[in-house]
Amino acid sequence: QLHRRGFRCLHGVDGSAGMLEQARSTGLYQELRLCVLGREPLPAPAEHYDAVTVVGALGEGQVPSTVLPELLRVTKPGGFLCLTTRSNPSNLRYKAELEAALGQLEHSGAWQKLLAQEVEYWERATTEEESTQGTGYISGVVYIFQKCPVPQLEEG
Repeated sequence: QLHRRGFRCLHGVDGSAGMLEQARSTGLYQELRLCVLGREPLPAPAEHYDAVTVVGALGEGQVPSTVLPELLRVTKPGGFLCLTTRSNPSNLRYKAELEAALGQLEHSGAWQKLLAQEVEYWERATTEEESTQGTGYISGVVYIFQKCPVPQLEEG
């Protein structure tokens, strides 16, 4: 979808060589690197990207919410971060922890929240217990933040 909307310079990271091979087979990425988010720094200089997305990785047992400052580090001032998480029962503790970390960064002036939108049918549930009200799906949330520009020092 990003490529169809004009985004042509796409870089990707994943902790799995197999997933990187799948991504490489699409022909959409200019650069793909092995990186375990939350355990090692992103392979990019500071303030490098106009937009950073993390979709399907912010969840219990996956990428820790402590990765947020690293995502901010590689985003240009004024750039955007699009993050997602699931709202299924087994992810509620992680989601609360993530939202607390998101709020702390917003309160500190690191970024501004532009959107936090619930998506009712985020993905198919793998068990009935995870299903949202018996729909066969789990819900999720899409968050969009804009990194705050570095404040200019006043002369005088």
